[in-house]
Amino acid sequence: MREYLVTVLLAAVITYLITPLVRDLAIKAGAVTAIRSRDVHLEPTPRWGGLAMWLAMALTLVIVNYLPLVHKSFGSDATGIFLSGTFILFLGLLDDRFDLDPITKFAGQALAAGILLIYGVQILWLPINGITTLPTNIGQLLTVLFVMVVINAINFVDGLDGLATGIVMICAGSFFAFSYLLAVINGLNRAGAPSLITAVVIGLCLGFLPHNFHPAQIFMGDSGAMFLGLLISASAITLTGQVDATAITEENGGTALLPLLLPFTILAIPLLDFVMAILRRLKAGRSPFSADREHLHHRIMRMGVSQQRTTVILYLWTAMFALPTVISAFVPIWIAIISGVIIFLISILVIKTNKQKVGA
Repeated sequence: MREYLVTVLLAAVITYLITPLVRDLAIKAGAVTAIRSRDVHLEPTPRWGGLAMWLAMALTLVIVNYLPLVHKSFGSDATGIFLSGTFILFLGLLDDRFDLDPITKFAGQALAAGILLIYGVQILWLPINGITTLPTNIGQLLTVLFVMVVINAINFVDGLDGLATGIVMICAGSFFAFSYLLAVINGLNRAGAPSLITAVVIGLCLGFLPHNFHPAQIFMGDSGAMFLGLLISASAITLTGQVDATAITEENGGTALLPLLLPFTILAIPLLDFVMAILRRLKAGRSPFSADREHLHHRIMRMGVSQQRTTVILYLWTAMFALPTVISAFVPIWIAIISGVIIFLISILVIKTNKQKVGA
């Protein structure tokens, strides 16, 4: 655990120090977000936060490779995740600068998922009727779809200062906790790509958040959102490899599915918002890619809630799904449910205290 804590802190410090330099570079390169109708920020803000994260990750991996335990986490899957992340990062940098069309971005995301497949990172089985080993082509197709859904869910939620950064940090923390507890309880190897990648992602978000929280000095942009989305989705897929498929029964099949279900439970709020937005636009006869100001964070802010508190509320709602999902694998379900209810009540308290402050 100490080596993973070192990894988190190292990634956080490097990200924090590099981000101002990348901000200056983004301004000089013209990678600056103009103010659009759906935006809540008031001034043009540089993007390319993903570049700072990628540089910090590369430097962190070079350094922690010398740690005895973490060194064992480096394998073909970790290499594939980094190379795939590098590819999608540069796709995102181009998008942040030149605004690529959706088809080009989707094709690039599929290619990034293809790199994962080359290095053996793919869904091999599902706990259906005990254990169902997937045909290679079906497993590859599900892997590509899974990666693209998670990438776009992260990209979609990046609508407020610090929102996507915090949500991804909660997601990575949940993955790390699940992975580490799974290894400790079942006597498995604690050194693996899921623990390494999620520890790095926690650090990246922790170091980037001070620059990205309201008022944001820099946005992660599509480069950051797609980069983090790929790391999270790839970690989920490799995490399934820590579960012994031959030992899966009807009783523990749910635990085996958790690595794949966790991104969807954590991203339940943005995914629901995404589906509602698509339906809303289609019903109005508009393109599903057209912008509006009817997203969940827009509606919360119209209630008189500040941008900072809106972000915190959405953090809490994310944790409301994440915490119960993770601990349900290790404690009675009623404890998991109570934990989610407590977090929800805290979010309601945040909303009410904000209204009282505004009313005063």
